[in-house]
Amino acid sequence: MSAAARVLLVDDDEELAGTVGEYLREEGFAPDWARDAATAMRMRAEHGYDIVVLDVMMPGESGLELLKRLRRETDTPILMLTARAEELDKVLGLELGADDYLTKPFHLRELAARLRAILRRLNARAGPEALGVGGLVLHRRSLGAEIDGRAVRLTVAEFMVLETLARAAGRVCTRADLAQEALGRPLTAYDRSVDTHVSNLRRKLGLVLGAGLQIRNIRNQGYLLTEEAAQP
Repeated sequence: MSAAARVLLVDDDEELAGTVGEYLREEGFAPDWARDAATAMRMRAEHGYDIVVLDVMMPGESGLELLKRLRRETDTPILMLTARAEELDKVLGLELGADDYLTKPFHLRELAARLRAILRRLNARAGPEALGVGGLVLHRRSLGAEIDGRAVRLTVAEFMVLETLARAAGRVCTRADLAQEALGRPLTAYDRSVDTHVSNLRRKLGLVLGAGLQIRNIRNQGYLLTEEAAQP
């Protein structure tokens, strides 16, 4: 990264926040800390950040509630921190617009790697500015999407998944390929991230997709963006 990426860490655990912040600074990031939702909203509005790291389990307004508020205001990438046993929180957080998640306890090196992967995908926009499949147009520099001229708001991760599918239109992308290409990391066991991002895309695009443009689930293989009619 040419300039230090600004990271907002939202977590009520002061000791953990201090440890994470110190490590991220050593790794070349510029972290700030907010202990609650109200502080996080104020700091984001005042300073702006390249990425947010958000703990789900917080007193008062939960991380999931804060995630919903943030998504109404910004497309800034958000990485959730979840408890090991809370599988529902992981899926719900992704459905609400988080780009990725990391399970507590986590290795600091893994956190830094996830942040770099998200930011690398955000900044790696070489090549043609626009990519089109049927009535779908993806604007790579602005991370914008249009269907027949109608704008569709996507998170960074959703855009990257859709772009990966669009570049391979007519060919199956495995879940492992999508995790690596779109999320910048290997697919792990029981990881629902790719499936949830695809589900979000289907929901968001469903109201505006033209007839015949489909994201199909190819059983035991992966996903396919196609202009063919969906199979009954």
